[in-house]
Amino acid sequence: MLTEYTTPGHALTVRDNETIYTLLTDRLERSGADSPLTENKEPNGSWSTLTAGQFNDEVRAIAKGLIQFGIAKGNAVTIFSATRVEWGLLDFALAAVGAVTVPIYDTDSAIQAERILNDSDVKLAIADNQERFDRLDSVFDHCPQLERILMLDADAIAALKGLGVMISDEELDERIASVGADDLATIVYTSGSTGAPKGAELTHRNFVSITRAAAECVPEMLEGNARLLLFLPLAHCFARFIQYFVFTSDAGVIGYLPSTKTLPHDMQVFEPTFVLSVPRVFEKVYNAASRKAGTGFKGRVFAKAAEFAREWSEMEQQGVSPDAKQRAEHALYEKLVYSSIRGAFGPRIKYLACGGAPLDRRLATFFNGIGLTMIQGYGLTETAAPFAFTRVHDNVIGTVGQPVPGSSVRISATGELEVKGQNVFRGYHNLPEKTAETFAADGWLKTGDLATLDDEGHITLTGRAKDIIITAGGKNVAPIPMEQEIATCPIVEHAVVVGDNRPFVGAVVTLDQEGLAHWLPTQKLPADLTIEQAAGLPEVATEIQRYVDRANAEVSRAESVRKFIVLPVTFTQENKCLTPSMKVVRPKVNEVFADTIATGIYGAKR
Repeated sequence: MLTEYTTPGHALTVRDNETIYTLLTDRLERSGADSPLTENKEPNGSWSTLTAGQFNDEVRAIAKGLIQFGIAKGNAVTIFSATRVEWGLLDFALAAVGAVTVPIYDTDSAIQAERILNDSDVKLAIADNQERFDRLDSVFDHCPQLERILMLDADAIAALKGLGVMISDEELDERIASVGADDLATIVYTSGSTGAPKGAELTHRNFVSITRAAAECVPEMLEGNARLLLFLPLAHCFARFIQYFVFTSDAGVIGYLPSTKTLPHDMQVFEPTFVLSVPRVFEKVYNAASRKAGTGFKGRVFAKAAEFAREWSEMEQQGVSPDAKQRAEHALYEKLVYSSIRGAFGPRIKYLACGGAPLDRRLATFFNGIGLTMIQGYGLTETAAPFAFTRVHDNVIGTVGQPVPGSSVRISATGELEVKGQNVFRGYHNLPEKTAETFAADGWLKTGDLATLDDEGHITLTGRAKDIIITAGGKNVAPIPMEQEIATCPIVEHAVVVGDNRPFVGAVVTLDQEGLAHWLPTQKLPADLTIEQAAGLPEVATEIQRYVDRANAEVSRAESVRKFIVLPVTFTQENKCLTPSMKVVRPKVNEVFADTIATGIYGAKR
């Protein structure tokens, strides 16, 4: 296998005067002022639309207000909000005037927000609602650089636009012209799944390069009247990138969805052509379809259809053409099963894009087999989200694809994936030593992920360097593949494999309340049992064991899960076991549930 690969082709050229804001002005020039650009779900349930011209007018008016407020080039401004169109307007306005956007996850606590505000010397903070405004206000006196907090629900946008009437177009244009590709655009604080959050400094060039390159690599996703429904938090680089990605299209529309409470309905109303999400959402769609089919005749049909979809996908991967019998079987399942599952994403859906965490191969082959191309990507906050991704016509399932042309990947002597390209960040804010540790001596970024490369440069992730478990017997165990398999169980929310310095490998499992509510009646048990009540049931243990057995079938005995425990609680941000981007914090799970692991799995007395 290869140890280094550079994707053929010239690296995309980013001019020195290109910025995130020019992604908007370029779109305006291509599509014209009257082309629809954004839709936003309002609190009353209606959807409002802005054309490219209206969006740009709003951005410029807000930008003038920022200048009048006193936001100088390089000043930091925080957005503390759920995903909504105002987030996008502020983001582009801040980019236009050369300010530094410092997003805070809408789920972060006041203490977390205080640390970010002070570390980046935020001058102005903008919250979306009263509850988040109050969180910021509670730490206002502890943030010496913070001058003002505004609230979107109290007409913060109108207030900024009102301030801006004193600023001329010429003054604004002069400020816009002073901002360049290598200026700092944003400081994004990592969600901290392996330690304390660090502020990654990303330039305009970082985002513009990967956004435009991605548009050239997967143009199919932006063809025609492309429509993206965005519900991931814009504080996450992945969501920021995909927002910019839509702006590179000629006629694409982005829909901002502040809440996922009515997501199934919203997908029917908005009718996306592609959906970006994390693996857990796609798992829920699959599990919901399985539950709806039930355990009787329809359930058996669904199970056969799902397995055939995977077989169909594997044939495609191997370049094997289906015979007449297989085509007829696929057509039957299309009518009975596949069309309705695709329909859950809306009537116009064509592509799914998954990132943020590894996606189980069986899930990826299923969606591909029912006619939904699953684009899988890989990246870090430090690479402005995606660094590599599969292509529509080079979609090697099980890999996260290749980098964009001109970018490079290599595997170190220890098996760690290292990357080099225009979208690699410039360093951690106020942390020169951490920055130095993150880069190899010759300038490559050390990702912390373990991976392999095939002969065409497709990347296969095999785990996190820090996640590798070494048992008392000296066996190295990669936990992620087993965790993915166990988590495909419809009643499981999370699975964490444990066993570092232990005699054997075990697992900690949490339950999914929605999955339980559908599954319990099939076992002639009350549907309204709580997680705490269900955790100790033998029926629950038996069901989970089936999926543990599947995971164990793929590994040696020394790597297999010998025993698992079902927790009576879930992982949350409150108990520090989940990050704001909903990733499991493995060290915290081992710390918070240390006694339970010791006694429940290993029989130790604490």
